[in-house]
Amino acid sequence: MLELHPIEDKDWPVSLEEVRDTFAGRLNVYRVMAHHPALLAAWAPLREHVVLKGALGKQRSEIVILRTGVRTGSSYEWAHHVSRGRACGISDARLASIAGPLDAMEPGDRILCAAVDELFARHRLSPSLQEEVVQLAGTDGLLDLMATVGFYTVLGFILGSFNVPLEPEITEELAKNPLPAGVSRTP
Repeated sequence: MLELHPIEDKDWPVSLEEVRDTFAGRLNVYRVMAHHPALLAAWAPLREHVVLKGALGKQRSEIVILRTGVRTGSSYEWAHHVSRGRACGISDARLASIAGPLDAMEPGDRILCAAVDELFARHRLSPSLQEEVVQLAGTDGLLDLMATVGFYTVLGFILGSFNVPLEPEITEELAKNPLPAGVSRTP
């Protein structure tokens, strides 16, 4: 089995120097992706849009990312985005609901998570679900939802294939502030 470990600073590709001190150097998933410098360089602009500038807004984006983490079985993404979800004001109860059945979620979260589930199950969204997402987040939000699911699915493939370790600061944060008892399930 091929093992790709996060690249250390001393081995960081010269062609990626400009992104080492940004997102790429902070997260192990990108330190693994740095084994293919051209891919990581091409990834950066899409990441900028999906993560920072998308039409879904911070909370809705986190809901979509968390559900994608559930669907890809990525405890790494789950842990990171529980932390980020909390940082943008999502309650623990709401975060925990994202790992569960649709009928246990808030109405807007239910629409977003149903869309993620349908993309995984059918590789497309039904017209009725498209309309629900458009009513919730607009046409740009619909397209950004699809892009976010695709983006984080690729990261899920990398994370699952290479057993990428969680960063110590996230492990420590979640050890100090786990999800409420009975709902601490990670994918």
